[in-house]
Amino acid sequence: MIVGTPIEQQPSFKADFQHAASETYLITQLSFKLLSYLGVGYRWVCKLMALGLYALFLMPGFIQIGWYYFTSPCVHRSIVYGDQPRNSRLDLYLPEILDKPKPAVAFVTGGAWIIGYKAWGSLLAKRLVERDVIVACIDYRNFPQGTISDMVEDVGNALSFFCNNIASFGGDPNRLFLAGQSAGAHLSSCALIIQAKKQKLNGRSRVMWTPSQFKMFFGISGGYNLLELVDHFHQRGLYKSIFLSVMEGEESLPRFSPELVVKRKDFQPWIHLLPPAMLFHGTADYSIPYHATVRFADSLRAAGVKVTTKLFPHKTHTDLFLQDPMRGGRDELLEHIVALIYEGEDVPESVVSEQLVPEILLQLARLVSPF
Repeated sequence: MIVGTPIEQQPSFKADFQHAASETYLITQLSFKLLSYLGVGYRWVCKLMALGLYALFLMPGFIQIGWYYFTSPCVHRSIVYGDQPRNSRLDLYLPEILDKPKPAVAFVTGGAWIIGYKAWGSLLAKRLVERDVIVACIDYRNFPQGTISDMVEDVGNALSFFCNNIASFGGDPNRLFLAGQSAGAHLSSCALIIQAKKQKLNGRSRVMWTPSQFKMFFGISGGYNLLELVDHFHQRGLYKSIFLSVMEGEESLPRFSPELVVKRKDFQPWIHLLPPAMLFHGTADYSIPYHATVRFADSLRAAGVKVTTKLFPHKTHTDLFLQDPMRGGRDELLEHIVALIYEGEDVPESVVSEQLVPEILLQLARLVSPF
């Protein structure tokens, strides 16, 4: 028995090829534009070289995930939710059997606001689908195609589509969750805050979705105070000049810093609209220090939001999201998320994940990781 309306037939190879070609052309144009912003800088050139090595070492895993992404009947690629390239599509991952309404997760990928892409969430989505959870991986405009306002708007539009249509795909509207990783965690939290303000000002009848529709927000390795991170990012190779271009100038940093927004007195009437939060971070994360999560949790807690944190000792920015899942076996981050999704219910039987990349390559990838 299928719950809801069946999804349209997967795009043909020709349609996939045409879409990939148009995306490639657009990304090539944007890459040259991005290079004009970056210029020739020692740090970012070194990061680019490290990224190449990192991808090379993890290539066995990427090939297997890519095969799953393009061939699995569980993956429904490029469902349209918007009206512009790169902000108009999401990937939907469905369990093989839709015998009853399933919990559903909207996932916003990371990518330093520059290289985010919906397919980056394939590994996490695959693991969640194996636990009988529907997952929607959201695409959004990256810089320089868009700046922070565009990105948050795209995420908000995608969440509106998700909340209003997930039941027709077999999802349970009463068990919706929002997750974001790195820049995706930042964008997700911004979208929740902005939508809470819209709901309070306009009334529920005049907004397309509400933050309270989500039972919980999962923030993975996120940065929530841009004022404190701008110099850190500069030292890591994301130069201050380009970061401020992404964020629409230094004057916009407080507005797009969720940690600071929830502290403001004028936001207090809306704070109760935010869902509970579960924030994860590795203590060896050099891209975004784990203190960013701790401080955001403290701010939410002080404002009255129910929030829990889980810090993973000695884990880097990508250990939680890539290397550990590729290692196979027990995935601690996944187990925490699944336990919270099924809290008070019978948790589906655990699936033992296979190892996708040899341990030596995982260690080498960790060694050269630019993240």
